[in-house]
Amino acid sequence: MSNKSLLKDLPKSFYQEEKILISNNIKTWDSLLSISDEEINNLIYGSLGSIRNLKRLKCIAYFICTLDIQLSEAALLMHSGLISNKAISRLTPQELVQKTGRFERTLRTGRIPIIDLKKAHFLIEKAKKSLFNVPKCH
Repeated sequence: MSNKSLLKDLPKSFYQEEKILISNNIKTWDSLLSISDEEINNLIYGSLGSIRNLKRLKCIAYFICTLDIQLSEAALLMHSGLISNKAISRLTPQELVQKTGRFERTLRTGRIPIIDLKKAHFLIEKAKKSLFNVPKCH
């Protein structure tokens, strides 16, 4: 198991969900991606975690496993309203930069945007290729 596929360095807002996942031996992005919505409901029952956050983490896991990107990039895509590779594959690089840039500007981080035109083109091409492959973390 490679370090890249390990669930680690999650944002503090996912603290409860991280505890739930670890206590249920879900320690990789790949294993998180493979759980069903029913299993998510069962994991949350009687805990302080939220279904919403676990579904967000599952979406992030999807991007990490299918596009082989970092947690921060996957979270940015999800929070920008992109929930699948199909959605990404339908965009132009400029549209992807606009969507992610708009979200980053609302955060007012003042940093250089994570996704530029070159990275956007790369992500779109990878998303198109992944539509024909089964997701698997590297």
